[in-house]
Formats: sequence, structure tokens, C-alpha cells
Amino acid sequence: MPYQRRLLPSTSMMAAFDAAARTGSFTDAGRELNLTQGAISRQVSALENQLDVILFNRVRNTIQLTNAGKIYAREIHAALQAIRKASLNAMTDPMIATLNLAILPTFGTRWLMPRFPLFLKENPDITVNFVSKLSPFDFQSEDLHAAIHYGSPDWPGTNSSFLMSEKSVPVCSPEFLSLNPLENTGALTQMPLLHLATRPDAWKNWFDSNGLELPRAQGMLFEQISIIAQAAVGGLGVALLPKFLIQSELDRGELVIIVDKPLQSDAGYHLITPVDKSDYAPIAAFRKWILKMAAQQTIGD
Repeated sequence: MPYQRRLLPSTSMMAAFDAAARTGSFTDAGRELNLTQGAISRQVSALENQLDVILFNRVRNTIQLTNAGKIYAREIHAALQAIRKASLNAMTDPMIATLNLAILPTFGTRWLMPRFPLFLKENPDITVNFVSKLSPFDFQSEDLHAAIHYGSPDWPGTNSSFLMSEKSVPVCSPEFLSLNPLENTGALTQMPLLHLATRPDAWKNWFDSNGLELPRAQGMLFEQISIIAQAAVGGLGVALLPKFLIQSELDRGELVIIVDKPLQSDAGYHLITPVDKSDYAPIAAFRKWILKMAAQQTIGD
């Protein structure tokens, strides 16, 4: 086989290998690709023979990626993603641009979505696809053009646009407060505190800023702001939450600010874009729009 051709395996081989690497099973890979287990095994074996590299160790009825296989799997997955994207773009109306955006669940539903019709009205030719996630995202392995990130803007290989910081306030339900009247700020140390996993030091920082010591007893832990907000509404304790993300509960009287001493966060919300995609027209349009919306939010705080 000519050397150059040897370096270009068929897409069927690469797809079979990619599915097997992701699922860890020829059977599951076959199910995903609507092929038999034997067909997947043959495609992977043919790929190994063509490259003259062992990609999987076969142990009884299990498979495990070799070191070479792990490296190849990452690169092949990215290559197949690029091929799928190119094919989709070729099949799509060239006059319609696409923006794939990763958003934080609560920020997305409570702040971004109510404003987003304005963006679509100003940019009718841009189709936006959303990915909602709390876990870290990877621009190299995921087909994302941009992401809204909370934290520090220290993301390698990206450009960052600061959107806003957040001010968190201690809140609880009116019913909880009536059963646990707060005589002074120090009495808060005796109340059940609800903690947010993405803001692990929030309560400590709030108590420090008020000259108090964080209670040793830790309360319940929650992963999402929307869930911890509902826990506070349900009377489970006091939560320290970004005011702008719970404004609807405050307006409806479901939550009340128990101590009006906001905690200014050192972290912030940022629009993160890969350096090589920063000039992509849909990203530029979205960046301009969201910076305008964020400025209005800051003015209103």
C-alpha cells in the first residue's frame, strides 16, 4: 500500500475505532453504529493492520486502549467532529451562520434566555445552538464557538470578555424567618446554612467580611443555583445567592434578604472564545450584544 494512502484510513474504520474507544466495547460500538460486534472488530483490526499499530489490548471479552490508542482516539474523535461539522455546513443554507454556545444552567435560564429574543431580532441570520453544562468544557474536543464561564479568565488559548461580577445576599423564605427570627447578624451562625458547590468559599468569605467565624457544622450542599434557591424557598435554611439570579423569587416574596450585606465576588462571568475563532462573525455579533446587556445589568445593580 502506498505510504500516503496508508496514512488515510477509511472513515468506516475511523468511525468504528472512535465508537469503540468511547464506549469501551465492540458490542456497544456496534449498537451505536447499527453494526454487528464482529463488523466493528474487523474494522478496528483492519485499521491496526493498516497503521501497523496495536490500538486495543484484548483481554478475554474486554478491550482496553493502549497508550498509542488513547492518543489516536483523541485526535480521531476531533477529526471526525470536524468532518461532521464540515458536512453539516455544506448541507446548510450558506446564508445562515451558526453559533454553538455553552452556557451555565441557571445563568442561561434566568438571565440570558429572557433577553435572548432581542439578540435574535437583531441577528435573524444567526442560528444558535446551546449546550448547558456545569462541568469544564474543552474547545478542542467539543464543537463550541464560545462559552459563558464563571470564575477567573485564565483559560489557555482563548480570549476573554468580562461580563459582570455578582453580589450574593443571605436569603431564606418568610416562613423560615418567622420561625427563626434573626436578632442580630451573629445569630446567623446558629441557623442551617445551604451551600453551593460552585461557590465553596462563599459563606466563609461572607462571615469573614462581617467579622464572624464560619460555623463548624456544615449544612446541605447543592450543585445548581436554581435547586438551592428552591431549597431555600422550601424552608430548608439560609442560602447565600447571587441577587440578580434570584430576583424573581425576591419579587414574588418567596425569598427575603435576611441580612442586607452583599458579598462582592472576586470571580466573574466571562465570555470565552478560542483565539482562532474570535473573529468569527456570529461570535463578534454575540459578543457586542451581550456586553451591551451586561453593561445594562451592571448599571441596574
